[in-house]
Amino acid sequence: MDSNLLKVFVSVANNNSISLGAQELGYAQSNVTSRIKQLEKNIGYSLFHRIPKGVKLTHEGEKLYPFAIEIVKKVEEAILQMKNVNHQTILRIGSTQSNAPIRLLPFVTKLNSDFPQMKIELFTNTTPLVIAELLDYKIDIGFVSGNPNHKDIMVLQKFEEDIYLIESKQKESENCILGYKESCAYYTFLASYFKNQGNITFKTTIFENYETILGCTKIGMGKSVVPKSIIDKFDYSNDLKMTKLNKKEYDLSTHLVCRKDYIPMISEYLKTIKL
Repeated sequence: MDSNLLKVFVSVANNNSISLGAQELGYAQSNVTSRIKQLEKNIGYSLFHRIPKGVKLTHEGEKLYPFAIEIVKKVEEAILQMKNVNHQTILRIGSTQSNAPIRLLPFVTKLNSDFPQMKIELFTNTTPLVIAELLDYKIDIGFVSGNPNHKDIMVLQKFEEDIYLIESKQKESENCILGYKESCAYYTFLASYFKNQGNITFKTTIFENYETILGCTKIGMGKSVVPKSIIDKFDYSNDLKMTKLNKKEYDLSTHLVCRKDYIPMISEYLKTIKL
């Protein structure tokens, strides 16, 4: 079965539209239509119902879809690995948002200097989503908070972090967690910490960056958990009440990780890089 036809099928299915699928793939709409017809001929079934607002998978199309996703993913993975067979030509990096302003730019700058021909792609999000992208082969390495302790994941290097519970010096802080996202490891920790103390009435306020979180913590809008490096970067050390977390009880240090079955060719370099 032609994986290129399956790739077209998946794109059309994901978009519920031949025209949008064609746009996503950069193909002419007529080209996509003809490829879908060719796949339907090869399969022996109609794969889409044509409806006024686009297309919808038939019963047979729904059965094919998960197999097509898996085949397309495996082919893309094989192509990527073959491109890197002799040297690392591309490195897709995931990172938590807290790691990005502290460690990601120096990391990418050093990679550009040491591997000028290597293409670099970046993805930033929370630890669970970075791990999900890694497990799905969508990134090659990831900076995450805490050791994932996953059977398919290898830790390449650990970067020690001093993590602090922060609150206002000026007045009593509101019973509210100030966080980046609710899936963020720091938010998850603090929510669990509050609940273990019997505090189940706390509210949550989400912000897009840590500088805003620090500023709102300073004026008493709530409490947060952040690395000391973030506090220092934005010069809030003298403006906050800070309680250091015990690393033996709560290890939220940054770990550079990869898949055990998809180790980058520059893994030895990554294990020793100083940031």
